[in-house]
Amino acid sequence: MDFFSIGTGEVLLILVVALLVFGPGRIVEIGRTLGRMMNTLKKASFDLTSQVTKELEGEEKHPPPQSEDKITNRTKPSLPSRSKRTAQDDQS
Repeated sequence: MDFFSIGTGEVLLILVVALLVFGPGRIVEIGRTLGRMMNTLKKASFDLTSQVTKELEGEEKHPPPQSEDKITNRTKPSLPSRSKRTAQDDQS
């Protein structure tokens, strides 16, 4: 058994020391708490993965809108320059 590069004997030694330090009743509580934490972490990881997958599938179905660079490259209607005189300027 290769658990985080620790051999079987070392894992057993750690478990025995934990049993001596925490006692048999507390070890059960710690194990239960660690199990719940792992279950919660697994569920959160699954939820995150499914949410990202949904977002990516949504982007593939609906292409993103054009960027502003493409929009600004369109021809803009020209405005009359200030140097041109208008009919009202001629009347005044």
